Amino acid sequence: MRLTYPTSFRIIRVPCTGKVDVQHMLRALEKGADGVCIIGCMEGECAYKTGNYRARKRVEQVQRILKAVDIDPERAQMYNLSSSDGPLFGKYAEEMDERIRKLGPNPMKSVQKSAA
Repeated sequence: MRLTYPTSFRIIRVPCTGKVDVQHMLRALEKGADGVCIIGCMEGECAYKTGNYRARKRVEQVQRILKAVDIDPERAQMYNLSSSDGPLFGKYAEEMDERIRKLGPNPMKSVQKSAA
């Protein structure tokens, strides 16, 4: 089975979503990503016990930071799925891609261009 997902997606594999820090997500947005999507294992099924719970809290923290600086917090999302559910990964990727397209380009891109 071949996974299909939007070409705009850039996949960065990590051993556990719990390793993804707030700084990683904010840095991606700062560098021009239009959104950040963390897709991890089902809650309660993390091989590292609480990694996916930490990831969810960090995504929520990024959403609060984005809201505080007047950027739509919907640009950061967390999804959970089983490792055997590839088609669901594609569905989540499509959903995130559609959400970002509705929001438009990352507003930080225009700030970076005007500062240059």
